[in-house]
Amino acid sequence: MSTVLLGSKIQVPAVRPGGVSRARLVDRARGSGARVVSVAAPAGYGKSTLLAQWAAGEDRRIAWVSLDRTDVDPAAVLSVIAAASVELSPVVGDVIDDLRGIGTAALGRSAPLLAGALAAAPDDFVLFIDDVHWAESEDCQDALEILFARVPDGSQVVIAGRRESALLARLRAVGDAWEIGVDDLSLDDAGARTIFDRAGAAHVPDEHLTRIVEHCEGWPTGLFLCALVARSGGDAAAVTGTDRFVADYLYRECIARLPIDVQEFLRRSSILEQLSAASCDAVVGITDSRAKLRELEASNLFLIGLDRNRGWFRFHPLFREFLETELERTEGSAAVVELHRRAAAWHEADGDPVQAIEHLLRAHEVQRAAERIAELSLPMYQLGQVSTLKRWLADLGDDIVSGFPPLIVSMTWTAILLGDVAAGERWSRRLESFDAEGLPAPDRVLFESARAMIRAALCEHGHLRFVEEAAFAMQHEPESSAWRDQALHLWGVACVFTDDQEAAKAAFETAIDVATAAGNADTVILSAPELALFAIERGDWAAARAYASLAVETVDSSHMDGYPTTALALAVAARVALHDGDRERGVRLLARAMRARIGCTHLLPYLSVRARKQLIRAHLAVDDRAAARHLMREIDDLLRRRPDVGALSAQVEHLRGVLAAEPAAGGSVPLTPAELRLLPYLQTHLTIAEIGRRLFISRNTVSSEVGSIYRKLGVTTRSAAVERASEVGLLGG
Repeated sequence: MSTVLLGSKIQVPAVRPGGVSRARLVDRARGSGARVVSVAAPAGYGKSTLLAQWAAGEDRRIAWVSLDRTDVDPAAVLSVIAAASVELSPVVGDVIDDLRGIGTAALGRSAPLLAGALAAAPDDFVLFIDDVHWAESEDCQDALEILFARVPDGSQVVIAGRRESALLARLRAVGDAWEIGVDDLSLDDAGARTIFDRAGAAHVPDEHLTRIVEHCEGWPTGLFLCALVARSGGDAAAVTGTDRFVADYLYRECIARLPIDVQEFLRRSSILEQLSAASCDAVVGITDSRAKLRELEASNLFLIGLDRNRGWFRFHPLFREFLETELERTEGSAAVVELHRRAAAWHEADGDPVQAIEHLLRAHEVQRAAERIAELSLPMYQLGQVSTLKRWLADLGDDIVSGFPPLIVSMTWTAILLGDVAAGERWSRRLESFDAEGLPAPDRVLFESARAMIRAALCEHGHLRFVEEAAFAMQHEPESSAWRDQALHLWGVACVFTDDQEAAKAAFETAIDVATAAGNADTVILSAPELALFAIERGDWAAARAYASLAVETVDSSHMDGYPTTALALAVAARVALHDGDRERGVRLLARAMRARIGCTHLLPYLSVRARKQLIRAHLAVDDRAAARHLMREIDDLLRRRPDVGALSAQVEHLRGVLAAEPAAGGSVPLTPAELRLLPYLQTHLTIAEIGRRLFISRNTVSSEVGSIYRKLGVTTRSAAVERASEVGLLGG
């Protein structure tokens, strides 16, 4: 189903018969030379129709994207755009699997990767993005701006949505936008006559038609509905009121003339985002949905085909909104809840847990929804779709979230692994305050094991407490648990803290085996470099190379580049490559590791310190002592927050001595994590103040960090900073 629905998002829709030609608007937009064309108007103004007509008559190569409510993360938006754009540029196919990323990772790597791929398109193209209002979050808007800025001359992006895109003001300021709005899309008497004639209502006289156009204020959908009313014998000229009132009145007039069973089918199936015969049968409780869907499509009743086989459909958004309102009005809220329960069950059985959660939430099945959200939190984190998780949590409500232990555990881990300090501290406080005494004994043990692992990872109370908590998790986390590999990894870390290398080695090896079997990439990425470091210590560079390769291959195959948990793996792999004499690969891996360290905070002190130690070693190998000393200062900052890290403290002091023996000169100071977080925003037209609001820092802090970035990169302008950062691997690939 996911494949079918992705295909429906990138399929160019056919031009529906009977529509008014928008050739004049298209020709003007094409001839404007603008890189981005914006079509913004409320529902029912023919935005999608205009785009479809443009696509049908375009002689340049085209790609089509239809966004929906699931496209709220940059990773999701960029991925569907990439899927649509494979035919535009062969390079897109090479990067399509690498477009996951969260926050600045999406801006710093994913967006420039896709932008570069589109910039390499061999032919002029037009990329159509319909329903762009779904991607209205700041993260999505910033990612789209980076993408649009690299659209080559001769090509265009056409975006359509119910509201003006926030990035339009930035594009307008630099002369990169052409706008089509309500006034352009409203129809006059001639356009209305075309609609009425083609809808079978040619008998309506001109004077009545003029009055209808005035009442509808040129609103295309209102005129079409009036034509349907007139065709069936109603008095379309009697309609007055606002768009919403007109729509509701006219829709009701239209479906009131249909058989009762068809009316029920329309109302009840409207709870589905996408419709198929099987899903409608399950939800509506009938067996002839296929025939009804074909009949509705043939009668032009606002049903849109999503695939070439006509197996999947959706209602026109405005019509669906009306049907959902009618469902609640005529059948009551209890019936609506039951329909959503059926939809959730069908999607669950069909292997689409994301849609199942959406329906569980609307069915007020909060307990089951919370269970599924907890189960999906780690996969969603790995896919870069954290905004979707946050929306679900908001829908659940704070009381439900705070009272559901698995969800608290999952969200705490997600925040920790992302290096989101504010969220990590907030969720960990919730975790600590949860009273587990009321849980059944088996559940209480599992919860305490999960809480022990998080306490260990945070290392707030020193390395001995870390060892104690990790030992508890090792004893109580079942072999069958999805978190067993995490418990093994943390036990390996505890053994490193106590300088028991043999026990640590055994724990990390077992953790890799368990994680590989379970498909948990993070634990492999975290454990393999530890084994590589043990091999380096004993002089076995062949074994180190094998473990480092395993770690990097897992990073690449799971498309987790930029995640904080990859920093140690990339740093160790850089050391191995430099030892082997492959300076080019070593420097490239080193740049990736430096970028990944952005999220290596005191929430995971062991990883954050250990990764920086290896980064220092790698920078010394390339004679960049200034960067090495800066990284030591970052370690000192971490140790001020988490002073007791066991044997790791002695290792840090030894490395400090090595650094002190090095000559003072040599190398350049690297960008700090704060500067690396800011760097991707230099690709946009955001002002200093706007960047500050994005990052929750003051305007003065932004100015200071921008100046520091310029000095370190040896540039004086934004564009030069972006170009230099791309050259050294701090942006894009």
